[in-house]
Amino acid sequence: MQLVKAGTAIDFVGRRFKFMALSAIVILIGIAALLFRGGLNYGIDFAGGTLVQVRFSAATTSDAIRTALTGLDLGDCTIQKFEETDGLEFLIRVERSKADLVGISDDIGGKLAQTYGEGRVDIRRAEMVGPKVGSDLRRKGLLAIMYALAGILVYITVRFEFKFAVGAIAALAHDVLITVGIFALLNKEFNLSIIAALLAIIGYSLNDTIVVYDRIRENLKRAGRRSYVEVINTAINETLSRTILTSLTTMLVLLALFFIGGGVIHDFAFALIVGVVVGTYSSIFIASPIVIAMRDIKFFQPKTQKA
Repeated sequence: MQLVKAGTAIDFVGRRFKFMALSAIVILIGIAALLFRGGLNYGIDFAGGTLVQVRFSAATTSDAIRTALTGLDLGDCTIQKFEETDGLEFLIRVERSKADLVGISDDIGGKLAQTYGEGRVDIRRAEMVGPKVGSDLRRKGLLAIMYALAGILVYITVRFEFKFAVGAIAALAHDVLITVGIFALLNKEFNLSIIAALLAIIGYSLNDTIVVYDRIRENLKRAGRRSYVEVINTAINETLSRTILTSLTTMLVLLALFFIGGGVIHDFAFALIVGVVVGTYSSIFIASPIVIAMRDIKFFQPKTQKA
């Protein structure tokens, strides 16, 4: 299926400075959001505490649940409603507590049963993470992303050239920074599932970038008198149809997960939706322009060819 006609010559590379400036602005907004909010809104995985998912037989409200739990020493407690359940299902997140974390889920279940009645409250999930474990998971999650980027740098350098590797890493870092920035801006919960989403985004975006790089390498062999910029722009146009088709089909699956997958994977699906959009964008407007910028540096210019 060919969405883009053969011979299409959109000047993507010619607009690279405008789009790189746009990316810089979006990243700065994300950094500003992180500073303003004092960091990410870490979930139980990273912050430590207890998470209890409760389902009621009749609709209720967060305020009513909070009132019902008044007798418990829960410290900082966040109660979040699953929008798609019409007030039947809630997440109760206890970040810090003076009491021992062990048994809090049972205490919450018992206290709610006293207010709403026996058999009318169902504890569907209970998770507990200590603060030291949360800190360790946060560190390991960051290391997983760093190791992935380092491995990709080596792989692209071996398969192509170092300047291509720099372009790919810049694009992937761009995707991660924007996705994290949007989570900070919207104050969405950041947990282990989002780390998994970021790693998936890195893989998706890299695959898209490599397809473009392969076409650039093929076109360079038969470049003739065309300039380096023209060769790269042609490669982007020639792979544009494939890029759009891949992104659209992936997006259909992610939208289904986002809207009907349930509250547990809602943020995970949201992160992937953002990542697919940003990853497609960066493959076109970040990765290849960085290669051009690297080639303009004297150290990276081919010795047998004038720049």
